[in-house]
This record gives sequence, C-alpha cells and structure tokens, in this order.
Amino acid sequence: MMKEKKEYLNKENNSIKTKDGELILDSHKVAYHYDRIEAWENGEKIAPISVDMALTRACGAMCSFCYAMVQEPNESANIKPKQALDLLDDFAEIGVKAVSLVSDGESTLSKAYVPFIQHASKLGIDVGNATNGWEFEKEKIDQVLPFLTWVRFTVGAGTPEGYAKIMFKSKDHTEVFDRAMTNIKYAVELKQKMNLDVTLGIQMVLTPDFKDEIIPFSKLALDLGVDYGVIKHCSDDEQGSLGIDYSKYKDMFPLISEAEKMSNDKTKIIAKWSKLEDENKTYNRLYGPQFLLQLSGTGLVAPSGQFFNARYSKLHIGNFTEERFIDIFKSDRYSRIMNYIASPNFDAETMMGTLPITHYVNQALDNHAKGIKKIVPNNGPKPMHVNFI
Repeated sequence: MMKEKKEYLNKENNSIKTKDGELILDSHKVAYHYDRIEAWENGEKIAPISVDMALTRACGAMCSFCYAMVQEPNESANIKPKQALDLLDDFAEIGVKAVSLVSDGESTLSKAYVPFIQHASKLGIDVGNATNGWEFEKEKIDQVLPFLTWVRFTVGAGTPEGYAKIMFKSKDHTEVFDRAMTNIKYAVELKQKMNLDVTLGIQMVLTPDFKDEIIPFSKLALDLGVDYGVIKHCSDDEQGSLGIDYSKYKDMFPLISEAEKMSNDKTKIIAKWSKLEDENKTYNRLYGPQFLLQLSGTGLVAPSGQFFNARYSKLHIGNFTEERFIDIFKSDRYSRIMNYIASPNFDAETMMGTLPITHYVNQALDNHAKGIKKIVPNNGPKPMHVNFI
C-alpha cells in the first residue's frame, strides 16, 4: 500500500508539499524543538510545547466516533473568560508555544472562545481549532480567522445522509449539514479575500461502517476548496467501548488510495496511514505528555485525554478553574505523575487506549530513549504549524 501513495507525499513522514511549506499531518515535529529534548534528557521539568484543550465539554453533536463519549465522567466546571485568559498568561510565562482547541468539547460554544484566540495571538501563542462548524458562523469567523493558525472541520461523511447518521443521529439530514457547509465556504472565501495564512481542512474519522463515505468525503473537500481533506483512524479505549474493529481498516485501503489520487493543486486528500495501518503501540512508557499536554473542557489537567474519566483520578493533576495553571505545573504532583507514566510501573499497552494524541511523539521519544532511532536537531526549513508537535 505504501507504494501506491501519491508522488506529492513525502514517504518518510507523509507530509504535503504546499506553496507555503511542508504540511505534516502524519508524523511529529519534536526535532524542531531540540532544546526541550535536551532539557528532558537532563531530567529537567519542561513546559509542554503544545497543549490540546477545550474551553467547554458542551457539544451539540453526537458523533459515533467521539472519544469524549468514553471520557466521562469527570467533575463538571464552567470555564470563565478570565480563567481562560489567565491560563494563556501562564502558558506564555512557562513557554507553551501552541494551543489546539480540540480535546473533549466544542470550544466555539464557549463565551471565552473569541477573547481566548485574540489574547493568545497577542501573546505570540499559536492557536488551532477543530470544530464541527455548526456555531462557527460569519460574525465569529470574522473575529477569529485572522488570528488562527489552522481550522480543521469535523465532517464525518460526504453526504448529508451519512453525516446525519454519524454526527447527530437525525432524520433531518440537511439543515445541520448545510449550516456547516455554509460556514466552511465562508471561511474559505474570507481566507482568500484577506490573503490569510490560516490553513483550512476537513477531517473524516473513519470507522469501518462508513467506508462508502470515503469517496464522497473526498469530493466534498474538493468542492469546498479547503486546503486538505484528511482521513484518519478512530481511537478506542482499552475496553474497546467504541467497538472499533481495526482489522477491517485493511479492506478499505484501496478506497483510501483512490481518494488520495483525487487531490488537485488546491486541495490535497491525505490519509494518516501510519495509524490506519497499525493500531499497536511499540512503547510501554509514556514520555509524550511532557511535550504535549491535554486539558479537559472542565478545566481538568491530565497527562492524556484518555485519562479524563473519573476512574483515572490518580492521574488527575489539578483543575485550572480552581487554581492557577502555573501553580499546577510547578507542583510536586505534576512531576510525580509525569514521572510515573514514564516509569516501568506504567504500561501503555494495557493501561490506556489505542493511539492517543501523543502517539507519534511517544513513539519517537521512546525510540530515542532506547537508542533505536535517535532524534537529531532539525535546523532546516521549518514546516507549517511547527509548534503543533
């Protein structure tokens, strides 16, 4: 299957060459932050390069593939705008370089959404946002798009019928689909009108039940004129709560390759092959969260979104709605938990779900620590979105 991939793909890390630089969607970028690796090797407490978080746990969608469905329950909290801005100030003080608004909620629903993005830009912190696009309407787009590094719209299918089945389980499959498409088209138009650097893409979280949506999804990406359409795996927890049969991905590879070949000069279709091809981890220790931390839309700070559920309370570090994040970061508890998941006492194979958000970074750091493949400083041209590792 690797031989069938398009020529525009860099075979080593599945990156896309664009006029704005290299866009890496299926690998990591830690080699461009080698100072953090050196500090980590020296046993120093390092600030995360990137933080993945949400400003709320609320979401109007009911996506069948959503990992947030198995992250509940953890204690509810309402993140106030001031708390969100204080969080950014703390990020800036310790050296966090980027924030991705993804995690376990639809951040566009939060009152903190617009001021958060605008304040992050003032502080020099890059922000990206994954959204279903339902509430990402014209006024909001006007206020935030000039300050965002990327926006990735979750579009579970290429047809209104499939979209409804996957994302909101409704017989009325046109209203919400049309609303999302209208908002995406407006964002594309505004980007072109203002000549913005923001990268716009749509994402399909592929599950075996919806393989017939692969080609329609790719056609939709081309019709919308976004920069890319990405087809990725679905993560499940260690109990298999979402019921994903990873063995069935292989049967879909010909369709996925066909979709990639639909790419044109404006829109690239790309699959996250490294995760689609192999759901197994090659690491037992978890080093990645020190470089890429996750926060829940409740304010909970945990090493990984896969630990948000209350049953992992021993791995809950704190909550930034109750105390300043910088104090959480400086605490002994933060150090103890990061050291624990990086120790022989923790086993990523059995104690967490498949393919966490830190998967690429975990794998690279584990290989580095074992001497299998050392990470070396990359002083060449920086890829796009370099701070989103």
